Amino acid sequence: MKAIEMIDIVKVYPNGIVANKGVNFEVEEGEIHALVGENGAGKTTLMKILFGIEQPTSGEIRIFEKEVHIHSPHDAIAKGIGMVHQHFMLVPSFTVAENIVLGMEPKKGFSIDMDEAVKIVEEASKRYGLEVPPTERVLDLPVGIKQRIEILKALVRGAKILILDEPTAVLTPQETEELFVALKNLAKKGMTIIFISHKLKEVKEISDRVTVLRDGKTMGTFLTKDVSEEDISRLMVGRDVELVIERPEPKPGKIVLEVKNLNYFREDGVQVLKNVSFALREGEILGVAGVEGNGQRELVEILTGLRFGAIGSVRLLGEEILGYDAYTLRRKKIAHIPEDRVEKGAALKASIAENLISDRYYKEPFSKRLLLFPRKVIEYAKKAIKDFSIKTDSPLTPVGMLSGGNMQKVVVAREFTAGAKLLIADQPTRGIDVGSTEFVRKELIKVRDEGVAVLLVSADLQEILQLSDRIIVMYKGEIVGYFDKNEGLTEEELGYYMLGVKRHDENKIKEAFAL
Repeated sequence: MKAIEMIDIVKVYPNGIVANKGVNFEVEEGEIHALVGENGAGKTTLMKILFGIEQPTSGEIRIFEKEVHIHSPHDAIAKGIGMVHQHFMLVPSFTVAENIVLGMEPKKGFSIDMDEAVKIVEEASKRYGLEVPPTERVLDLPVGIKQRIEILKALVRGAKILILDEPTAVLTPQETEELFVALKNLAKKGMTIIFISHKLKEVKEISDRVTVLRDGKTMGTFLTKDVSEEDISRLMVGRDVELVIERPEPKPGKIVLEVKNLNYFREDGVQVLKNVSFALREGEILGVAGVEGNGQRELVEILTGLRFGAIGSVRLLGEEILGYDAYTLRRKKIAHIPEDRVEKGAALKASIAENLISDRYYKEPFSKRLLLFPRKVIEYAKKAIKDFSIKTDSPLTPVGMLSGGNMQKVVVAREFTAGAKLLIADQPTRGIDVGSTEFVRKELIKVRDEGVAVLLVSADLQEILQLSDRIIVMYKGEIVGYFDKNEGLTEEELGYYMLGVKRHDENKIKEAFAL
């Protein structure tokens, strides 16, 4: 039986942008079906329509062969459709049980029956093979468990169709393997799963069929075993894509960034960074691997002047810079591609041109004596749009109107042209398509070869292994592993250090950086 049929779906937004152009998408009951495409291809809009967040301009939707009209997420849930978003929708201070039954709490008189809530979670956990600790706070749990909680939230609400948006984006290989075992078991029990991902290796591993979207149109649906990663990427982008980036040997020079005994305590007294020490040279990429929540965010924010109160030493070309604010650090030639391009990387209502000069508007040739020269700004923006392959009709387009991949390219264009000595790239390709990922990774190698020191923080282990000249692993605020690029490291081995199962002797790390 067909679980989902979306026939000739058209979505035109009020501003005239056509996101879906007659898309056809069908999924069989009990299959794991991958949905792939570049950012801006229309897959997110299509899933928003299926989950009731958006309404189609025209087209027909059938669920289990009955025509339906889905007016809201509440309506979608009532029809047996659940969605697990890329960014978890959990209340950190609540327990697992409280999160899972939120909005459908069992009652004992006028209060919540917590014993019954725990029982519901335990039974669902056992039935679906997704083990979680019902009474622990979500705040204290690793990312892999949070992912299971989100899936269980949908399942206890009666989901027969599960939409997973980039479910492995922040998981280790071991956690991904556990998730895939659970998903395959769910499919065997009749669950229909839509798997949205940019990781083509995982698409090949987990899915029965794959549908490819490009420019708002369906490029085709294929048996996954009959198409290669190269075939899928070619269908997505319309050209051959380099899945493995060519990387010349590095030519490292003098030390640019030196971090010694860096410690940081959170407001609640918890130590987040513990004696972090490393050095980074010009002309090399130092990769920082780790499961999210192990101190990487705090480290990046301290190094870029967005977080204060750390103890220790941070030197840029020999100068102590710990405690300097972001304004000062940018003028000392530190560029920063932030983890969240929407919150910290771009001004969404400002134009592409305004975003591109936001850190240099006060300099020539853009201004002089408090006068801004709009023509110079537009000329510069047009060149950047061309050089960085940003898809837009005009440099005056608000950044918020761009797809995720093109928004990231605007941020990358600004930071890569900042004349930086140190570039801190935090999750630079998260949530962007294979074509944009290829472009950003090539640019990172390019700036490295121009002598820039690059600190690459990424949850994508393939990215860390492909681009890094040296790698450090963080676990619970400490550096627990150090690897040179020539050590034949695998994703699985790296995952053991990320989970804290393995760790190097502290002296090895100190010797590696001559600290």
